[in-house]
Amino acid sequence: MKKLSSIESFNIIGISVRTINSGGQAGIDIKKLWDKWFSENCSSKISNKMNDDIINLYTDYDSDEYGYYTTIVGNKVTDLESIPEGFVGKYIPATNYEKFISKGKLPECVLNTWETIWKSKNNRIYIADFDVYRLEEMNPENAIVETFVSVI
Repeated sequence: MKKLSSIESFNIIGISVRTINSGGQAGIDIKKLWDKWFSENCSSKISNKMNDDIINLYTDYDSDEYGYYTTIVGNKVTDLESIPEGFVGKYIPATNYEKFISKGKLPECVLNTWETIWKSKNNRIYIADFDVYRLEEMNPENAIVETFVSVI
């Protein structure tokens, strides 16, 4: 399911990796990033987070879904003035997004949504795309995840 949403600018602080989708590399890299996020309790190190939602941000695209991009797992924050060592901060400008809802087993339901996005003929602008994982909806067997894809 998708619908158009306008989202105001926001800041995120988290941990990052530069990756590419080809050859399954992104799946490997992003899984390691998530493992680190939880094993090192990264969220607890972000002092100015706005809430406990986990954002999986895709940004700094070289071109499109076939090129390199940066993934950041983190939290929305009030500002970028206090970035913990080993973390990165990113400002995301306001833009329009197509919103998709994934429901089901993690991570398969989110991967299925991304496969649908890659096959669709939407007008992506490759500025910033992101998944929102709300703690109360992160049951690994029956999750609800929102995905936002930047569009014209």
